[in-house]
Amino acid sequence: MRQKMESSAANINKRKSEVALLSVISNTALVILKITTGLAIGSVSVISEAVHSGVDLLASLIAFLAVKVAGKPADENHHFGHNKVENISGVVEALLIFLAAGWILFEAYKRLMDPEQIDSPGWGVAVMLISSGANIFVSQRLFCVGKETDSVALQADAWHLRTDIYTSSGVMAGLAIIWIGELLFPRADLHWVDPLVAIGVALLILKAAWRLTMESAKDLMDVSLPEDEEECIRKYITVFAPTVRGFHRLRTRKAGSSRFVEFHVRVDPTMSVDESHRISDMIADAIKLQYPGTTVTVHIEPCNCALAHEDTCGCLLSQDERKAVLKKASNLSSE
Repeated sequence: MRQKMESSAANINKRKSEVALLSVISNTALVILKITTGLAIGSVSVISEAVHSGVDLLASLIAFLAVKVAGKPADENHHFGHNKVENISGVVEALLIFLAAGWILFEAYKRLMDPEQIDSPGWGVAVMLISSGANIFVSQRLFCVGKETDSVALQADAWHLRTDIYTSSGVMAGLAIIWIGELLFPRADLHWVDPLVAIGVALLILKAAWRLTMESAKDLMDVSLPEDEEECIRKYITVFAPTVRGFHRLRTRKAGSSRFVEFHVRVDPTMSVDESHRISDMIADAIKLQYPGTTVTVHIEPCNCALAHEDTCGCLLSQDERKAVLKKASNLSSE
């Protein structure tokens, strides 16, 4: 079973690296295309999109390196593995988005105060259409693999590209208004639309950056797993009752795609070390099967049901089972 888990982990790391590399290649092509077109037609919204894609490219590189490092096994300097690098990369990516949004707002404000002529806005529309199509495909792949492998870095990269889809659509709409307006109303001045759309792009980017920061930073603070996951873990423990008489002190956290679960279980004090160890392995394997990559630490404690009336016991025995245990303990002590 352990060999199967190791093989699965290697396959997961390979898939994560491949889709991260796809994002790097796609963003590189889009940056070149957007910056060339933006400078050629003089559109600040297209240039802002090039900057946005540049940040996406940097984020993709960070995500690619993060999944590579996170895939390394634990070593003597990193006993709990390297998975938190994914959370760190997510926070760094979010900070980069904030910086990009600030630059776009600055440039858009200057252009709004002094609008400039845009040449051949139709080319900008075509480039934004290509960009949206490419990002829809790549972001879907990132989301798919990111959710399947529970990768924070890949999901952060996917959110980058998903935001780029919305902003590219906005820029495309703005340029289309200018393009069609020039054809239908040659004397109308619609060039203020371009920087206004760029400002809208920046605001959408800021919203995405804030969400990404909160999502990535929470695991750096060792926040507990979601309640539904903890409830699932509790169920996997309780199925071993009455061999497991009770459990308590459940503690959970997450680092990247790896979960860490720790709890104490109470068993018959006469149970052998070998048997209690076997029960611990069975519980841990059941949890790992549901949540691959989880590190499970089980502390074994003797139980004679003396604390059965206390909430801290976490007793899993029925009233009749509890009475039988107490009677057995009483008989043993009298002998």
